[in-house]
Amino acid sequence: AVMHTSMGDIKLRFFPEQAPKAVENFITHAKNGYYDGVIFHRVINDFMIQGGDPEGTGMGGESIWGAGFENEFDLSVRNFRGALSMAHSAQPNSNGSQFFIVQNNNLNPQYVSMFEELRGKQDEVVTESEEGTVYNRDLMPVEVIDEYIKNGGTPHLDALFNPDGHTVFGHVIEGMDVVDAIAALPVVDAAAENHQPVEDVVINSISFEIAP
Repeated sequence: AVMHTSMGDIKLRFFPEQAPKAVENFITHAKNGYYDGVIFHRVINDFMIQGGDPEGTGMGGESIWGAGFENEFDLSVRNFRGALSMAHSAQPNSNGSQFFIVQNNNLNPQYVSMFEELRGKQDEVVTESEEGTVYNRDLMPVEVIDEYIKNGGTPHLDALFNPDGHTVFGHVIEGMDVVDAIAALPVVDAAAENHQPVEDVVINSISFEIAP
């Protein structure tokens, strides 16, 4: 899909096998024009940009089913830089219409140290049970470590590190320069945690290069 914003286009690829409900929800909303005219109501440079709330407050929006739905976690997709992920509240099953795009490209040094340590412990056992043995390489393989360290992301939003993590259901494949530009905009009052851009950034429409 291509998200046509007032600051440029962002091209997205979806992960329907890993997050079927989140993908169906987003695509159906997009095809129905639900996101047309909606702003990015929360942008934090070196973190993420968030939209999908028709009220523009961060408090609104609903899923295509009219109720919140569960997280869909899959270790084959992570909150790397460019990830398209579901936003939700602290309540369970609260995914609605809001989403965010991970913009961080400077991984927290604490994670860099932890990942570097895990790089040398790929064969160490994490758990053993009747279902089998889980190794570090099963949870945090070297290629995932390398991607996080090289390009950034928000691993603290992955279910592996956070039981209230966020579903990754797509990824930006073109237009990260637009995401970066949106994230860098002046906001109303960051000190008061009002991270809405001073000037609205609008999702004008979303089109599909390959019909879903």
